[in-house]
Amino acid sequence: PQGPPVYVDLAYLPGSWSARTVDEEFFRRIRSLCYVVSGDDHLKEGVLRPLLDALLVGKHQWGIDIQVTLIPTFDSLVMHEWYQETHERQQELGITVLGSNSTVAMQDETFPACKVEF
Repeated sequence: PQGPPVYVDLAYLPGSWSARTVDEEFFRRIRSLCYVVSGDDHLKEGVLRPLLDALLVGKHQWGIDIQVTLIPTFDSLVMHEWYQETHERQQELGITVLGSNSTVAMQDETFPACKVEF
């Protein structure tokens, strides 16, 4: 149903098969300061590019200048290609893709991480 957009600080984008439900309308209606793209699996790779393109189209429809941060939680060739091909458009729309070179060690495991403050 039609209605006003919802504003949030942080939104996790669904992974696996549910990622297919994220389209331009999702980003037009769910307006977040930060979107977390998680789910490093083969299903996510297949829908990642349309999801990222939908962010650009949806954000363009906002009509207001709000800075948005995209936080991928995994390394992906699709993400790198999208970033390079659309970097100028991202800047025009106020979208920052947050990369991280930090590593966190927890128990017997280490993994990349970044810190987000509000």
